[in-house]
Amino acid sequence: MNKLKNKVAIVTGASKGIGASIAKHFAKEGAKVVVNYASSKEGADKVVKAIIDNGGKAIAVQADVSKEGDVIRLFEETKKAFGTLDILVNNAVHQQYLPIEQASVETFHQHFNVNVLGPILTIQASLKLFGDKGGNIINISSGASKMPMAGVSLYSATKAAIDAITISLSKELGAKNIRVNSILPGATETEGASSAGVTTGSDAEKMFVAHTPLGRRGQPEDIAKAVVFLASDDAAWITGEQISVSGGMYGF
Repeated sequence: MNKLKNKVAIVTGASKGIGASIAKHFAKEGAKVVVNYASSKEGADKVVKAIIDNGGKAIAVQADVSKEGDVIRLFEETKKAFGTLDILVNNAVHQQYLPIEQASVETFHQHFNVNVLGPILTIQASLKLFGDKGGNIINISSGASKMPMAGVSLYSATKAAIDAITISLSKELGAKNIRVNSILPGATETEGASSAGVTTGSDAEKMFVAHTPLGRRGQPEDIAKAVVFLASDDAAWITGEQISVSGGMYGF
């Protein structure tokens, strides 16, 4: 279990859900992990403890990725703790289900500041730590970027933007040996999905399952395992891709 031995990774939004699972799977494969969180220190500390208890190395660093000063501090703490950076996973997300009549300037900026500006800021900072050896950027997008549903226009738009950024940067950064890919999860059972109203047994859950050929909602580890693959040398010839991990729900 050493696909990521001695690699250093930052996972944003890693105090719960998909991010927490990615952080734990990375550590299991030998990576040293920076568990980023915006507000849930308790959640991030639990993830770090779980990693350390299993013999791994991790630290928790608070930073709101939509704030440039916080991002600078996140990368300074990473350098101080581990000296370098090999992998950046942009997982932090703001997600609301709301009809267009309820969209406001505030909700627009909440979505775009975290979901689009945040990854731009972290990617810029990562380039300084990657150095000449290159690096690996994995953006957690969504199947909603390709097949938006009613009521999620802002969220879907941010994920479409991330996919475009992924493709553009894969071409821009390839010569520096930096790979850039997106993972597009389907309906996944997380705390964020529950807060958005997709709870166990709800009509929303039944709808998602009915549209998923494999007949169930995804679990965070389903996404994490795909991210480990992209972060490893097994995916050394893969860049600029948007990979659906959705149980067949988003078969582009």
